[in-house]
Amino acid sequence: MTCSKITDMIYEDGSISLSNRFQIWAHTAFCPDCAKKIERLESAKEMLREDFFPQTPELEDLIMARIAVIENEEESYENPAYAAAGGLSTRGWVIAGFIILVSLVTAYFGFDFQSLSNELGASFILPVGITVGIVVTSYGAFFIGSHLKELSERFGL
Repeated sequence: MTCSKITDMIYEDGSISLSNRFQIWAHTAFCPDCAKKIERLESAKEMLREDFFPQTPELEDLIMARIAVIENEEESYENPAYAAAGGLSTRGWVIAGFIILVSLVTAYFGFDFQSLSNELGASFILPVGITVGIVVTSYGAFFIGSHLKELSERFGL
């Protein structure tokens, strides 16, 4: 039997029949190269079984601690004090909205806008106006949706 056939038998799915085991044993008795290959393969299998993934008993503790931290973070998001602690406050939303509104409105006063609106006419002004309206309406909708409970308590709704 040739070395390649023996190597193929060794690298098969792992269950070697009794007759194949005998052929491998007989071949390795007279072929030191194949014997070394089999020895290396067996030691590699043994290392993968035992040494490749070292035992880490504290890994479970680390994972459980991380899960506890994640659960605490999720509870803090549901807490109403979250908006004051780390989220964007109502004042922050209003300031950001005011900045967006001012930047959109001042676009109408730029030199480029004047020349483009004179050349293109209503076909340019209408899409720009619709875009400004969509941005302001979307921002207002997000603000109201994110502060629905606070706004309903403030206005008694």
